[in-house]
Amino acid sequence: MRLKDVMEMAEGRKLSEAVLEIEAKEQKKTREELICEMAARLAVMRESVARGVAGTELSHSGLCGRNAALFRDSSTILLGPVGKNAMLYALAVAEENARMGRIVAAPTAGACGILPGVILAIGQELALDESLLVLSLFAAGSVGRVIAENATLAGAEGGCQAECGSAAAMAAAAAVELLGGSAQQCGQAAALALKCTMGLVCDPVCGLVEVPCVKRNASGAATALAAASMALSGIQSVIPIDEVVDAMGVVGRAMPSELRETSKGGLAATPTAVQLTMKNEE
Repeated sequence: MRLKDVMEMAEGRKLSEAVLEIEAKEQKKTREELICEMAARLAVMRESVARGVAGTELSHSGLCGRNAALFRDSSTILLGPVGKNAMLYALAVAEENARMGRIVAAPTAGACGILPGVILAIGQELALDESLLVLSLFAAGSVGRVIAENATLAGAEGGCQAECGSAAAMAAAAAVELLGGSAQQCGQAAALALKCTMGLVCDPVCGLVEVPCVKRNASGAATALAAASMALSGIQSVIPIDEVVDAMGVVGRAMPSELRETSKGGLAATPTAVQLTMKNEE
C-alpha cells in the first residue's frame, strides 16, 4: 500500500473516507463496525491522558514519572494552548506507559503519547465533536500502515525515527484532517514530520522505554503540529511522502545495531547512563 494511491482514491473527500472504504473491503466489516472499534481506542487514549496528567508517581525504575505534572503546572508563555496541551498529553501518556498503565500503541508503546496528545489537544481547543476525532485516527492509521509496509515501525529495526518519527507523521496527518485539510495536505504534513525526524536513533537508557523516550514524545507532538501548520499554509514537501518513507527505511537499515534499541550507543552509552544501568541492576 502506498499513500499516493489512498490520496488519489480520496480525491474530493477526506482521507479518512478513503481509508474507511479500503478497510471495510479488506476486513469485511461495515463502516459502523470500524468506527465503533476506533472509538474504543480513542476512549483508551483519553483515559491514559487523564491518568497521566493527574499522576505523580515515579516509574518502577525511578527514571521518570513527574515530568507531566511539572509541565502541567508550568506558566510558560512559549507555547499556545494547543501546543502546550499536546506536549503535556504526550508526556502524560508516555509516563503512563512507563508506569505500566493501559495505553494504545500508536504506533508503538515507545511513541504512544504523540498521536493522542495532538488530536485531543486540538479537539479540546476547538470543541470538536468526538466523531471527528475518531475519523482523524483513520487518517493517522493510513500513514502508519504505509510506513509499516514499506519501511518499519520498530525501533529495533529502524531507530526512533521509526517510532516517534512515524507517530509524528501520523499525528500531523490527523491534525490536518481535524482542521479540514485535504487528503493531499495530510500527505504533505506526514512527509514534513517524518523528514524532521529522519535519522533519529533509538538509545533507551537502561534498556527501558523511559529515557529519552518520554521527552521525545513531547517533542514529537510539537513536530507534528509544526508539520500540520506548514501543510495547511500551503507549504509542500519537495520529496513525496512515499519516497520519504522509503528513505527512512534505508536510513534505518544503515544504522549500526548500537543505535537500534540495543542500549549500546547514543545516550545509553554515556557515563551517566552506564551508572544508572548498574544501579538499576543491583
